[in-house]
Amino acid sequence: MEKSRVLIVGGTGYLGKRLVKASLAEGHETYVLHRPEIGVDIEKVQLLLSFKEQGAHLISGTFNDHQSLVNAVKLVDVVICAVSGVHIRSHHILLQLKLIDAIKEAGNIKRFLPSEFGTDPARMAHALEPGRVTFDDKMVVRKAIEEANIPFTYVSANCFAGYFLGGLCQPGLILPSKESVVLYGDGNTKAIYVEEDDIARYAIKSIDDPRTLNKTVYIRPPKNILSQREVVQIWEKHIGKELNKSSISEQQLLASLEGQSYAEQVGLIHYYHVCFEGCLTNFEIGEGGVEACQLYPEINYTTVEQYMKRYV
Repeated sequence: MEKSRVLIVGGTGYLGKRLVKASLAEGHETYVLHRPEIGVDIEKVQLLLSFKEQGAHLISGTFNDHQSLVNAVKLVDVVICAVSGVHIRSHHILLQLKLIDAIKEAGNIKRFLPSEFGTDPARMAHALEPGRVTFDDKMVVRKAIEEANIPFTYVSANCFAGYFLGGLCQPGLILPSKESVVLYGDGNTKAIYVEEDDIARYAIKSIDDPRTLNKTVYIRPPKNILSQREVVQIWEKHIGKELNKSSISEQQLLASLEGQSYAEQVGLIHYYHVCFEGCLTNFEIGEGGVEACQLYPEINYTTVEQYMKRYV
């Protein structure tokens, strides 16, 4: 089967650059949308040029120029959006509504993967303020996609390894301590951790797969479904030392929101739902979903054990 041509929006971002790499590695003709007004952001320019050297096509366009989006979309079969939805970086989820308008006008797209890649927002209607804004905005985008009858795949990749494993599942930390750790409650609530390059590989695998059409793809690597305490134990094994452990209760975490910035409050609520409620693992995948590791067993994903070695 001929591989789809792919447009990646947000291709210089944290996940976007990995999606570009994975798309090229899978042999897709790959287009990367970039803003014309890059200015003097030399690192972004050099990243774009490296994509070009690897065979990607660079396409100038912006959310503020509808025709530029339409022109870019008409070049491809599949659109993948990776704009940031993380408040501590930037939150641009609703900008995708402009991209959806362009996809509707172009009329040629066989699959759209919006910027999701985390917790399934369809399961977070009960989420607490202000953290629920992320899920609410993603559901607004889903509604627009489905009302426009745009073929889609939603990717639920759970916890990005870099953000969660690096800090032993503690917010605001991305390097593991060799001295101490704060556990959420008893630290036994299960979560799911996925290395970012693996997220991109599974996402790209899904775009031409009829089994993922109009479905949610959950990435659940079996060896990476672990509690915070189990993650800490893996780290302790690597460094040959037991950490000093303390704990924080649900009530203490929620009380700590006071005085924090809006972005920090959003992030802490996400940690609350993942680490206390177990929102990533407290359900079975139903008819509207499929599991990536079962669909693509040929992908040798990075285990938590392997991932944590880089910090030793």
